[in-house]
Amino acid sequence: MNHRILRLPELLHKTGLSRNTAYRLIREEGFPKPIPLGGRAVGWIESEIDAWIEERMQKRQTIDVSASLAS
Repeated sequence: MNHRILRLPELLHKTGLSRNTAYRLIREEGFPKPIPLGGRAVGWIESEIDAWIEERMQKRQTIDVSASLAS
């Protein structure tokens, strides 16, 4: 199995989140947790981040559709 690991700068670039927001979402159970890479280094599994982004997109579409039906 081939998993790509994102380090923090790439994670922030991919998601558009700030560092503080990413860590706040992790604490609130709304964002994938990082995995330890050794020492103090951590990384995020790219497929989990992609799934999180996809989930956010689906929620937006659901809200857009609901708003259209209510009009």
